[in-house]
This record gives sequence, C-alpha cells and structure tokens, in this order.
Amino acid sequence: MQMMHGKTMIVLLSGGLDSMVCAGLAREAGARIVALTVDYNQRHRVELESAARIAAAVGAAEHIVLPLDLRRFGGSALTDDIAVPKEGVSQDDIPVTYVPARNLIFLSLTLGLAEARLAQDIAIGVNALDYSGYPDCRPEFIAGFEALARLATRDGDKGVDFKIHAPLQHMTKADIAAEAARLGMDAGMSWSCYDPTPEGLHCGQCDSCRLRHKGFVDAGLADPTRYAVAV
Repeated sequence: MQMMHGKTMIVLLSGGLDSMVCAGLAREAGARIVALTVDYNQRHRVELESAARIAAAVGAAEHIVLPLDLRRFGGSALTDDIAVPKEGVSQDDIPVTYVPARNLIFLSLTLGLAEARLAQDIAIGVNALDYSGYPDCRPEFIAGFEALARLATRDGDKGVDFKIHAPLQHMTKADIAAEAARLGMDAGMSWSCYDPTPEGLHCGQCDSCRLRHKGFVDAGLADPTRYAVAV
C-alpha cells in the first residue's frame, strides 16, 4: 500500500483476518484510519467484537458500526435460515454463503463516508485467490467500482480521484497470514467462521474456517484459532 502520511483512509473492517491485515497495512502506510463496520445482522455477529478490537489495535481515529439489516433481504446462508455448508472448500459454484451484492453495498457506504470525511482513499480486504468464488471479490469489480465512484459523487464531479485500495487482491491466504505476522498483529483478534458455536468457537468445518486454517499451515505459522472441531 502506498504511503499515506496522515491522509484519511476509510477502511472497511469486517473483523475477519483479511480486513485486519488491510487495516494493519493502512496503519503501516501512515494513514489516518476511519474504520467502517457494517452490522448487517449476519449469522456470525461475533465478528463485530473482533472489528472493535482491531480498530482499537490499529489506532483508528473513528470506528463506525453501521446497522443495516440484510436479513430483511435474505438470500444467503449468512442472512437467512439456510444451513452453512460444511462439506469443504469448492470454487466450482458460487456458494450459498454469498450475500447478494454485499461488497457493492458496502463499498457504496464507504464511498459515502469518504465524501463526508473529505477522503479519497478506501481500503477493502477482498481476495481473488483463496476465496469462495464470490464475484464481488474480483479485480474487475474493484476496478469497475473505482470508475463508478468518479461518476456517482459530487467530489468525483469536481475531479476528485477516488482510489479503492485492495492490497490483498492477489495474495493467497498463506500470504495474508504471513503478512499479519510481519505486521506484528495478533491474528487471534480476527474472526472468520460463518457458523460460530454457542460457546463462541469457530466451527472448524465451514469454508471460511478451512481456508483460514490452511493459510496458517501453508505459511508455517501456528493457528491461534479455537475450533470446535479439529480442521
């Protein structure tokens, strides 16, 4: 990530490992971090607590938790009464954990916040390699939204060149785990599981748990995550 030297950056902070590393990179770049976490009434609401811990750890100047009840839409295992798949990681089809247009919705919110805070830079921890086949994690989507930001805003109309930073775009999950270690961040602060147990453990069986654990293993790092079922 390019050096920011005190410039404000809006960081979309879910509380997951990827968004944690994204926030850490923003801190390393010297950005003044304004973190946005969307409480969309997701099944794994425990990630909101992780987001708060991470925002504090990176010294965010502001952390906004914005309510947006996407359960009213449904259409996803994360926002509806649909079972979270536990049969293993697959990229053949878009899984039921895809939340309709989630990153498009979330980036629109970060863009509005950027305009309100007179910021030009937005960071999102999307990843196009070790992911679950979500179309809104692709480089084409990020490039398309960046172009749209210039057309859809007052500041864009005045010539402001919004930049969507996606520093993890081409990293593997192992690269991301290693980057967390390099940044000196406690990966145990982050949350990945789509289907947490009542005891507050990662389930160890959903795609997100499997990808998370594989990342630590492939990076040769100890996995600090507490799983209900050994991965």
